Amino acid sequence: MDVIIAGAGPTGLTLAIELQRRGVAHRIVEASPHPFEGSRGKGLQPRTLEALDDLGVLDRFLAAGADYPPLRIHRPDGQQVDWRMDELHEPTPDVPHPNALMVPQFRTGQLLADRLTELGGTVEYGVSVTTFSQDAHGVHVTLSTGETVTTHYLAGADGGRSTVRAQLGVGFEGETFETQTMLVADVRLTGLSRDAWHIWPGPDGRSQKLGLCPLPGTDLWQLTAPDATSVTDALAEVAPQVTFQDVGWRSMYRANMRMVDRFRVGNVFLAGDAAHVHSPAGGQGLNTGVQDAYNLGWKLASGDDKLLDTYEEERLPVAAAVLGISSRLHKRHSEDPETALRRDDPVLRQLSLNYRGSSLAVDHRAEPGRVRAGDRAPDAPGNGRRVFDLLRGPHWTLLAVDAPAPTVPGVDSFTIDAHDIYDVQKPTYFLVRPDNYIARVTEDPADLATFVP
Repeated sequence: MDVIIAGAGPTGLTLAIELQRRGVAHRIVEASPHPFEGSRGKGLQPRTLEALDDLGVLDRFLAAGADYPPLRIHRPDGQQVDWRMDELHEPTPDVPHPNALMVPQFRTGQLLADRLTELGGTVEYGVSVTTFSQDAHGVHVTLSTGETVTTHYLAGADGGRSTVRAQLGVGFEGETFETQTMLVADVRLTGLSRDAWHIWPGPDGRSQKLGLCPLPGTDLWQLTAPDATSVTDALAEVAPQVTFQDVGWRSMYRANMRMVDRFRVGNVFLAGDAAHVHSPAGGQGLNTGVQDAYNLGWKLASGDDKLLDTYEEERLPVAAAVLGISSRLHKRHSEDPETALRRDDPVLRQLSLNYRGSSLAVDHRAEPGRVRAGDRAPDAPGNGRRVFDLLRGPHWTLLAVDAPAPTVPGVDSFTIDAHDIYDVQKPTYFLVRPDNYIARVTEDPADLATFVP
């Protein structure tokens, strides 16, 4: 066995798909006897949509989800005001999916699990990692079934209460605010229009008392009620016009913002909530976990130890930056509630997150342009095929901008006419990694001769 993945949430499933489509032997185990049933992480950011495009499932997510609806604020004086957390953005040639997509987390898990099944993989439900040790012969994992398996690598994607992280003894620094609680539940009800996300402020007109968000593709609403413990009480107090029917999934959230100080210990790796937990403000947690897996999958498939070291090198600073963003948004709810629901910071879309400065990012140009080594490779039209069409799949890609495409062993090479989007004035070569970040940029094709995928 090459890899065991602990946890079959969006992070673990993304990692399993990445390994499965590369033919890497793996097992993915999930402690729960069934898939996650709640809506919790319902926002997919544009960069995650691009990863889903690469995984071959974006069309299914677009069919299952919808743009975020406008907020409808029900003021204490009886007035209603509609406004958006962020304006809808028009697609551009380099960013074809500029808006966050709302998809309930249970649907995200279902669609990813379906894709894994299509590729020949499977999830083992009701099975968890209980203990493990590692030595020169591998990672020896004991499962809850009593089975012991030796594997090359173990990936802990087993959530905020990660068993893998706890056994590694890795620090999980940050804050938990025990007094800041919020009831989150999936409910069925009547008496509200599903064309808006309904918000009822508190008596001060500023703090939030109740939120009801229609979940696309379902008859469910996600209820959020700070400091509440009962769904019926939360509804009756501020929205008596609503007729409550039933509750599906429910959870009590406590403000918890933490992250690890290491992403790798030997041949054990941490990803997703096992590595960082966020405030739900800004919709960053699930997305950051998917991006962890997107970064880790092709590196695990390589089996290259130095390459695997770059997982922590690249993802730890990104997770720290994203955690800072979501923490600031969480803090704004108490300090600046009038703007607390705004989500118009472009950083939230995760398109600008990059690996510039990584040991894998090499730019040989004397005067780099706007698009550099370490950046996401932008989309662009070209000869009837988009750049994203060329990148889709587990391969390395060489994009020759305004230049003949040289032959590089193990790399798919294409000539594209995209000098404006890629910001070049002369023939330039962009070597793109399997996770569609730019590894190397050069104006001299001889520089590519030393590359070994």
